[in-house]
Amino acid sequence: MLTIPGPKSRFCDGMSRRSWLQIGGLAMGGLALPDVLRAEAQNRSGKQIKGVIMVLLPGGPSHLDMYDLKPDAPTEIRGEFRPIATNVPGIEICELMPRLAGMTDKLTLIRSLVGFQNDHNTHWCSTGWESHPAMPASPLIPGFPPGGWPSLGAILSKKFGPRVVGVPPCVDLTSVEPDARFILRTPPGKPGYLGPAHAGFEADAVDPRNIMLNGVNLGRLGDRRALLKGFDSFRQQVDEEVLAGGIDDFNRQAFEVLTSPRLAEALDLSREDGELRSRYGLDGEYPNEREGKTHLDQFLLARRVIEAGARCVTLAFSRWPFGRMLQGDYNWDWHKDCFAEARGTLPLFDLGLSALITDLEQRGLLDEVAVVVWGEFGRTPKINGNAGRDHWPNVAGALLTGGGMQSGQVLGSTNRWGEEPKNRPVHFRDVFASLYQRLGINVATTKFTDLAGRPQYLVGDHRPLPELI
Repeated sequence: MLTIPGPKSRFCDGMSRRSWLQIGGLAMGGLALPDVLRAEAQNRSGKQIKGVIMVLLPGGPSHLDMYDLKPDAPTEIRGEFRPIATNVPGIEICELMPRLAGMTDKLTLIRSLVGFQNDHNTHWCSTGWESHPAMPASPLIPGFPPGGWPSLGAILSKKFGPRVVGVPPCVDLTSVEPDARFILRTPPGKPGYLGPAHAGFEADAVDPRNIMLNGVNLGRLGDRRALLKGFDSFRQQVDEEVLAGGIDDFNRQAFEVLTSPRLAEALDLSREDGELRSRYGLDGEYPNEREGKTHLDQFLLARRVIEAGARCVTLAFSRWPFGRMLQGDYNWDWHKDCFAEARGTLPLFDLGLSALITDLEQRGLLDEVAVVVWGEFGRTPKINGNAGRDHWPNVAGALLTGGGMQSGQVLGSTNRWGEEPKNRPVHFRDVFASLYQRLGINVATTKFTDLAGRPQYLVGDHRPLPELI
């Protein structure tokens, strides 16, 4: 059976180079042909990176038990773990992450991340913005935009289109279960005011058997495409203009994906050899899928999809299978038994992330692909009566690697109990500005028009972090 999702579903927007040449001087999505060619030329010359892998830790990871331990704090704050030295003198992280400790020269740890609210919402991590409250008006932020803020992947889809024909620019590997995103409103690849044509391809929502055409030759496909083209012409007369602009894009993207094996092959882990699968912990070392095997594979899938040609790939990692909130499995939201949860989760996280970094490096991709790891807020310094830590939006931690960014460093610090930044607070949008800069986008000048016809800058007045660039 062949299934092509419609405008409310899965495929990202974007044109092949050939499609751009066919429309000549017409502008599409606010970009003229020279803009796209110039951007692609910069990409070929190595002046901008190929893409970003977003690793979400849904529920709010504990900065005090991962990157910013306080061994001299009172018992009710410091917790049960000790810091260990890394391969960068003076930098220490949790003892449960020895693999990452051995490659800290490739990492940047942020200990002073700010910009949160007390809200389970990974929207911050995928867009850099709040998802629902109105923003104070200013010349750079003229209120909360109708349609909402677009994700980084949607921005890349709009700005550049696909990097490789047949692979959507934005691919979302997260589970469709709400607790995989800790956001009930939208998935991480939400397009916001850019329109549904730029939504992320949700791999978990698509039967892999329907990604490729079987037994349909190009002649038959052409007939079907002509039929759909006639139907689209009618639809474009009755749909709102902002949505109608995406109809042809959906069908074109669908046909490109269906006639190319690249995406389907990238999502097929059976093509990987046993040794590499073993490095990612997929060889039976963790045979109980409830203990993380099904999520460790997300790291390997992310590498395969970004290598196949996606510009942004998002995954969510947790020890527990998603969809088990009613059974008391809350991913990283450790209000109770924080240290028992960490003992089961952090070694798996350490294994999967270190394997991804090593794999990217060995394939010559680490300088071309940025990886960012974070959650929606930190955890309380003071341990509660259930041996857990509660929500703490005052400060959190994050990890970055690759993308040609500076590494082997720590940005910012917190006060003696880890309650708030002591120096160098880093906002979410500072990180996004840095990623956009590495991707070849000038955040000081780039803007898109929202559904009300107003121009919107990508990160307001935030700018790239000089320590990274």
